[in-house]
Amino acid sequence: MEKSSQKSVMETIVSLAKRRGFVFPGSEIYGGLAGVYDFGPRGVELLNNLKRVWWDANVSMRENWYGLDSGMFKNPRTWEASGHTSGFSDPLAECKKCNTRIRVDKVLEAIGVTADEKMSEEEINTLFDAHRAEIACKKCGEHNFSAVRKFNLLVKSNLGDFTSDEAEPVYLPGEASQGIYLDYKNIVDSMHPKIPFGVAQIGKAFRNEISPRNFLFRTREFEQADTQLFIKPNENKEAYESLKKERMEWYLALGIREENLRFKQHENLVFYAKDAWDIEYKYPWGFDELEGIHDRSDYDLTQHQKFSGVDLRYVDPKTGEKYTPWILETSMGLGRLFLAVLTDAYYEDTVNNETRVVLKLSPKIAPVKAMVSPLLKNKPALVDKARKIYEELKKDIPQIMWDDNGNIGKRYRRQDEIGTPFCITIDFDTLGEKPEMENTVTLRHRDSGEQERVHANELASKIRAVI
Repeated sequence: MEKSSQKSVMETIVSLAKRRGFVFPGSEIYGGLAGVYDFGPRGVELLNNLKRVWWDANVSMRENWYGLDSGMFKNPRTWEASGHTSGFSDPLAECKKCNTRIRVDKVLEAIGVTADEKMSEEEINTLFDAHRAEIACKKCGEHNFSAVRKFNLLVKSNLGDFTSDEAEPVYLPGEASQGIYLDYKNIVDSMHPKIPFGVAQIGKAFRNEISPRNFLFRTREFEQADTQLFIKPNENKEAYESLKKERMEWYLALGIREENLRFKQHENLVFYAKDAWDIEYKYPWGFDELEGIHDRSDYDLTQHQKFSGVDLRYVDPKTGEKYTPWILETSMGLGRLFLAVLTDAYYEDTVNNETRVVLKLSPKIAPVKAMVSPLLKNKPALVDKARKIYEELKKDIPQIMWDDNGNIGKRYRRQDEIGTPFCITIDFDTLGEKPEMENTVTLRHRDSGEQERVHANELASKIRAVI
């Protein structure tokens, strides 16, 4: 895809997201804040539906899997043990002319050069120096950059009274998963799970991104949906492959097109990983990470046992054997999933010689399941009947909306743009103008635009069968 086309697609998605109440720029009335976004009325419904589908697949429908919602603030030693205070950093350089900062590893990657995460500042400076002539500032075009410095991504907080210079800094979570490791012993002691067992959590994470970009893809505040599967040491191979397969199948079941998904193995492993693969989605700029699947071996529990002094070994209830479990992790950014779902669902087609924009969202995640509307809003009999049908449906299916704004064609187009699978129109036949049609409504299908007559009493079951 050409760069102009990439930009056009992204601008279209961003514009639609704002116009139809999915995503707003954070603090917009004050000029915004880079890398921060708010989910609007339609967006929060879609986001909650995505969370619900994920939670059902990873907790509710599974045996020996447990949910968790750990606190955001954690003892500062957590991040020391996890390696984030020393190893969680981006290599940055600054344009000496316009002061624009760049992620050195990313600009090197763009020209086919790999910068290993384990490189020291000196090593990455040497690599950067060798390729400076090939790298221009995106803002001013100059090739004159400062030396590379590693910039820690953890966001500090002033939780409590930190007036003393000796006080330990407290950080907002750099990743959501650490809470699972900290509560691992509590879960074992209270739930008595048998290995293998899993723990799942949806939680906030914060990163001091110096150059957030690509809308919801790289932001400073985001949510992660994580699972940690605790297994016996060295029993990782088969379980890891099974986990990869399950996660790919989940995206396909969500309705994302297979040609827009792929696996990619990490060539340079992060400090905690024994093996790592990404599920990538084909965003407007190309394939990029949607979810990470990591074999973390026993790194995390070993580190927290070492720093806390608490025995985190698992005791086999049958044999009495003690060992530190290995961990297989899946970690997905919900903002990235949200963007992938919007991008994948966006279509333009032609209806009655007019261009129609439609979000072909899977009905189970669509923010609105059906719209109820009177054919004419200035006919009290139609409005009264439509309101009764709307109120009855809403008892069964909460994500039903009322819309009587504009003519029926405009209402259909508006609903197509927010991904509503069904539009229900109450007309004069519903009122019994034709006796054989009394109490029937027009049910319009989003994707095809086809319409059918359905008895009002059958609407709930028809909609439930699809969602």
